[in-house]
Amino acid sequence: MTSFVPMPSVELVVGPRYHPETVAVDGGELFCGVWEPDPPQVEGSAPTVVLVHGITSSHLAWPALVDLLPAVRVLAPDLRGRAASRDLPGPYGMGRHADDVAAAIRALHPGDDPVTVVGHSMGGFVGVVLADRHPGLVGELVLVDGGLPLTPPPGVSPDQLAEATLGPAAARLRQTFSTRADYRDYWRQHPALGRDWSELSEAYADYDLVGEEPALHPATREAALHGDIRELVDGHDLLRGLDRLRHPTTWLVAPRGLMDEVPPLYPEQARAAWCTAYPSLVLAEIPDVNHYSIVLSRHGAAEVAPWVEQAVARQRGDGHGPSRG
Repeated sequence: MTSFVPMPSVELVVGPRYHPETVAVDGGELFCGVWEPDPPQVEGSAPTVVLVHGITSSHLAWPALVDLLPAVRVLAPDLRGRAASRDLPGPYGMGRHADDVAAAIRALHPGDDPVTVVGHSMGGFVGVVLADRHPGLVGELVLVDGGLPLTPPPGVSPDQLAEATLGPAAARLRQTFSTRADYRDYWRQHPALGRDWSELSEAYADYDLVGEEPALHPATREAALHGDIRELVDGHDLLRGLDRLRHPTTWLVAPRGLMDEVPPLYPEQARAAWCTAYPSLVLAEIPDVNHYSIVLSRHGAAEVAPWVEQAVARQRGDGHGPSRG
């Protein structure tokens, strides 16, 4: 397994609540970041929130949100084929990831109460399948610009849509970078992250590199990307999970896409179609964010955090959720 690298930029953003853990899964060990509640609480008394990252991301997508959830215990894995879990073998797919996350919950969640699962991008798809395959582990779902199938426009096949949506990400995985500064510059110039660049972005970029200078490269394995991408359109496990959706589910969407563009990943027509198909969904648009900054920026995390807090409160029976917007 690839080791967690405690670089200064990473240590700065994960903070004192954080500790790394590994969990035995099929084929090896899954890496997880764990943030304990602050102030410390009796073990098992604080609610647990599980944060699941996107298709070429890592658990370092989440520190901005974690900072706003001090009263909960946070568990955030690096998914199979990514970051410090990159050496876990395939096959990949939503069912495989869901089972890995279930193993992490069973090993690292100190209570026996269900957890709130928050999934960004592909992490939302994993969350839906996790809730279907392991329903007793999950209390509520919060899907962040993900979790509902991507809809091909007329004349575009599902395969073409999948490849077009994440084509830039696939190209990045094939690149090499001479220094960490070069990779930071790549992300600083990215249209979705440039204007929100911060110490969070720097740590996210630093953690995403493996190898040695001058041949550094992104940690996500290209085989993992291609093993997962097609399921985001009409994967069997996803569609079955949605058809059997039994957990309260909030769907938060961004008004801009992966390259800060309009239309977003889920345009109005897609939102309306999926809310009609699954009327129990609670839909809300997070203002002034794109597909990345909805979790990677402090202002995006500040908009997402109240929805997570309300999901946790409903599970504990001491709060009321927002009305559908």
